[in-house]
Amino acid sequence: MVNKSTLEKIISEDLSAIWKVLSMDEKHLIADNFVVHNFKKNQIIYAEKDEPVYLWCLLKGKVKLYKDGIGGRQQILRLYRPIQYFGYRAFFAQEPYVSTAAAFEASALGSIPMSIVKQIIDSNRELAWFFIHELSKHLGGSDTKIVTLTQKHIRGRLAEALMLLLDNYGYEDDGATLRIYMAREDIANLSNMTTSNAIRTLSSFAQERIITVDGRRIKIINEEALRNISKFG
Repeated sequence: MVNKSTLEKIISEDLSAIWKVLSMDEKHLIADNFVVHNFKKNQIIYAEKDEPVYLWCLLKGKVKLYKDGIGGRQQILRLYRPIQYFGYRAFFAQEPYVSTAAAFEASALGSIPMSIVKQIIDSNRELAWFFIHELSKHLGGSDTKIVTLTQKHIRGRLAEALMLLLDNYGYEDDGATLRIYMAREDIANLSNMTTSNAIRTLSSFAQERIITVDGRRIKIINEEALRNISKFG
């Protein structure tokens, strides 16, 4: 059972407003079945071909959704931030997971059995609409990503990846450094390019004074230029 402080955090910081559509009895039902898990960096939350059992909620940290491609090369499909829900699409589709979710850094997550979620949906139309809305947004984002990966040049793909990181996680207190530190391989996997191409493109952006790179820390100097490259790349 989730402790009171954790539940209050979810209710107060829930960006997706899922709690707003639940009755008090439904909130208590979820709280009674809500379990908090701690994952280490790179630890798998669920794997491709696993059967979907839980609705997952990221409480703290960062989570990546990815799929292994040809030759074991990863493609990062989505990045999650607190407080976001995931892991439910496969349950609604009545199929195993088609991708893998893993902690991008040490993270805390909550799980709710999908059987409980289904039970609430059966009597709460607003919760059903919540998931329809979320699935529709993800489908639209996937359509956009297909165009990005197939039509944009390397510079545009990498710029879009950096903008995604900024929009998802924001800046550090200095107002310039991305609040996520990624290995070059992960940036490449997010941008659908080789690691060597990612390194060269980052170096090119640095030479143009669009960003600076210090290890895994990326500081955006000219956000407008980066967004333009992302848009027209």
